[in-house]
Amino acid sequence: MNRLFVAYKPAGIGSNLFLSKLKRKYNNKKAGFSGTLDPFAKGVLLVGFGSHTKLFRFLNKTPKTYRATLWLGAVSDSLDTETIRHVEILKEFPHAMIEEAVKSLEGELTYDPPIFSAKRINGERAYDLARAGKEVVLNKINSTIYESKLINYSHPFVTFEATVSEGTYIRSLGLIIAKKLGVACGSLSALERLSEGIFRYNNEEILDIKNSLNIPQNHYLGESDNLKFGRVLALEDLQNKEDGYYWLDNNDTISIINIENEQVKYELGRIHTC
Repeated sequence: MNRLFVAYKPAGIGSNLFLSKLKRKYNNKKAGFSGTLDPFAKGVLLVGFGSHTKLFRFLNKTPKTYRATLWLGAVSDSLDTETIRHVEILKEFPHAMIEEAVKSLEGELTYDPPIFSAKRINGERAYDLARAGKEVVLNKINSTIYESKLINYSHPFVTFEATVSEGTYIRSLGLIIAKKLGVACGSLSALERLSEGIFRYNNEEILDIKNSLNIPQNHYLGESDNLKFGRVLALEDLQNKEDGYYWLDNNDTISIINIENEQVKYELGRIHTC
């Protein structure tokens, strides 16, 4: 069974284990997901069954929006509640000061990723090294914060939303907010992914593939059987001849092609839309 849909992963369970539950629910052995959420986080997870697992890299899934709650003064190496070892008692801040600190995230940011991350160091995950008590040194990363806004401030908890580029570490954003307030430490007490690009949770309804792709449609003007049976396509039979990835419509299936140096190649052939 082919299926592409948005699931909602609860907190306290890893993405792989959650996928196993979905496979049993829908009685489907071939499945995959895009955009891993660790056990601490909850929210939107793009899931594909069957041949639809091949579509993830062509989906309109950026930017991403998260809602997080920052616990000001909570000291944690993982920057969340997993490893809290101390909590500083802080005086309450003026609401306008909190709002300004959250808003200041917007734009291009260069920052240190959390040592409890999935980044690899000499083949090992940073979080495995961190949990083993080994030194973790990571290169700074760049992110774009398209929008950030304060949702609620109930001292010492700051709930905010951020719409960000792919690969942004929301835990690090929380720490940046804390430091903007002159607080040395701060950790997330909750993290939720609200959306991946155009995708939001909608009771696991099947997505319309043709309206979910992030590449333009092209039109094949030659014999329809050539497209239907996956035969070689000639550049002159395509409406748009410029280099790039395109999808082609064949009613109940689509094909994804790549035009490069006047050559047409199938990237994915005859993917069923249902």
